[in-house]
Amino acid sequence: MPPLVRPRPVHRAGDLLSAYLPGSFYFSSARGALLADGVHSWVRPGSGARVMAAAEALEAAATAGVAEPVVAGAVRFRPEGESGLFVPSVVRRSGAPAAVRAPEAEPGTAWTVTPRPEPARYADGVRRALELIRDGELRKVVLARSLELTAEAPVWVPALLARLVRADPAAYAFAVDVTAPGDWAPRTLVGASPELLVSRRGATVVANPLAGSAPRSGDDAVDRERIARLRDSAKDLGEHAHTATQVAEVLGRFCVDLDVPERPEVIGTPTMWHLSTRITGRLKDPADPACSSLGLAEALHPTPAVCGVPGPRALGAIADLEPEERGYFAGLVGWTGLDGDGEWAVTIRSAEVCDRTVRLSAGAGIVAGSDPDAELAETGAKFRTLLRALGLEDVA
Repeated sequence: MPPLVRPRPVHRAGDLLSAYLPGSFYFSSARGALLADGVHSWVRPGSGARVMAAAEALEAAATAGVAEPVVAGAVRFRPEGESGLFVPSVVRRSGAPAAVRAPEAEPGTAWTVTPRPEPARYADGVRRALELIRDGELRKVVLARSLELTAEAPVWVPALLARLVRADPAAYAFAVDVTAPGDWAPRTLVGASPELLVSRRGATVVANPLAGSAPRSGDDAVDRERIARLRDSAKDLGEHAHTATQVAEVLGRFCVDLDVPERPEVIGTPTMWHLSTRITGRLKDPADPACSSLGLAEALHPTPAVCGVPGPRALGAIADLEPEERGYFAGLVGWTGLDGDGEWAVTIRSAEVCDRTVRLSAGAGIVAGSDPDAELAETGAKFRTLLRALGLEDVA
């Protein structure tokens, strides 16, 4: 959990990235950037839902005189897991990030790299998942693996964050203090996610699920071929349909109007191509706490894009097939305000940084027709977002 810290003096909006320190919260998207400092109060759900605890914390903060209070933080992959949600003491905002000053990764830095699990064991897990799919127990399951990197010196999170934002200003970039009791040093969740879980502005909500991917090559002709193949791939289109259908079904419970495109489009990041469906809706009752951005995010999480279908069985398969807990990977990160507006992204293309150690994770959706070697390669391609920012792209 983020430690209690004193609010620091307000910096200029252009200094948001350089201002980030342990105990802070940073989140940026095309909608704008938000940097929060200090802890006014924690969101403690107790026996109730997080969304109600968040609403109560926001009301209490407003009564106490906190200006424009928000609840910010991250939620772990497993919905029942603990979360790091809090009302900050100070919030600063700016426009969407554009040109960002960022130091280059230190050349010649020596790293120790430990895959968890070993690639061969991950491929075996994919084969076991395919057996469950053939037996009819699952239609899809997402399996993740990690790389644990250890440097000679502590990793400077503000520089890593700045490089991620500079590489892809349109991403949902974040840095969240997730230090837990017993951690001997501050721990930060940092990343640049391409996937919007849900955004709310007034009565309008937007979700943008991604599922079905291909690596970006950097060669225009090769990339055009990969985009065309992705658009026509029955396997990838089927995988994407699982996610888009469920997201639309969940949002339909809260909306009077819902616009769901018939076919996905392809969007690109600096390292990947993704099938993407942008779903928009109009809320029935924006004043209902369940319709806050956090309430909608909780209702959607975890989507088939990071879990599988059917969800409960996929969660069980992930527990059986992944040797280590995901923690905050494939969870959610973002903020919600007193009026219910806010924005939440899926914590993919992310890593947890603690002193000299960086643990990054990536997953691949396993469906009928998946190839273990291809899914292993896909996770390797997804590592490249963080590895590039660390100056280690060849490790993937």
